[in-house]
Formats: sequence, structure tokens, C-alpha cells
Amino acid sequence: MTEVFLRRLSRWQAEQQREAVADLYVEAYRGPAGAEFQDRQGFLRAFEHDVQQTDFDMVVADASGMVGCLYGYRAARTGEWWEGFHGILPAEIEEQTASGRVFLLSELMVVPDERGKDVAIRLRTLLLTRHTSDVVVAVIKRDDDQKREVLRAWDWTKLGEFEPGREGWLRPPSPLP
Repeated sequence: MTEVFLRRLSRWQAEQQREAVADLYVEAYRGPAGAEFQDRQGFLRAFEHDVQQTDFDMVVADASGMVGCLYGYRAARTGEWWEGFHGILPAEIEEQTASGRVFLLSELMVVPDERGKDVAIRLRTLLLTRHTSDVVVAVIKRDDDQKREVLRAWDWTKLGEFEPGREGWLRPPSPLP
């Protein structure tokens, strides 16, 4: 059994590793045959956007190659990030957004062979120990049952629905990441 090591990547390192991260994305989300190219290109566009955001932070899991990663960034204080949210956003979350105290988890990926081995928990713990955000939000696709199950296992709660086809989840209030 190969040992899994975690490490942080700077913004520059993340940009340099973009192809390896895209390969990890394809391996982690083995979709319909033939869709890999389109999925990979869409992922790379989103990754290029995310890596440029304020306080971008990323951790990767390595075991003779990248086997997982988690990254996110601080939500813009202006609140435009919440556009497309359906329902009533709690006032305290609006206030914390305006105060720069909301961190957004953008992507979590673990290859199938490493799932169920606490890689995702270790990635989450390392990433969030650096951030003093009061609110941590993960946004997933509505049809992403795997991520929904991970968030439920972490005791996160569903915040609400976003368009197009996404839902937001809140980290439970606690001093632990």
C-alpha cells in the first residue's frame, strides 16, 4: 500500500500543475465514454477562474502521482457570488460575506482507488486549518451524489439551491475544520 502525502500548492504551483489537476479530474469523475475531452476543457476553464480568486488555496494528495485535491477561495465581499441563490439567504451569512469571512470550497476530487481511506477528510482538515472564515460553503452539482454523501458524512447541512443546477452546503459551526 502506497502512503499518501499531503501538500499545499501556491497559486503559481497550482497554475503550473493545471494539466495534472485536469487529469485527476477526468480520473476522479469517469463519466460517459467520449465525454472526457469536453468535461476536461470545462474543468480547465473553471479552474483558471478559481485559481485567480482572492485567497485561493489548494491542497493535493500524492501517492506516486496526484490522487486527490481540494481547493477554494474567499468569497468576494460584494456578494455577487450569491447571485442565483434561490430562497432567503440568512442575514448572518450576508454580513459575514460583507466582512470577508466566507470561504468557498470549489472542488474536491479523489480517485476511486483512494476513496474510503480518509483522503478527503485529511485534505479538508489541512485546507481549512489555514482559514479563519466563520462560514465555509461547498457548492456542488445537484446530480453529484458522491459529493453530497461526503458532505453529509462531514455533518454539513444543505443551505439551498443555486442556478444553474447547483446546491450549496454549510460546514457545521465548530472550532474544528
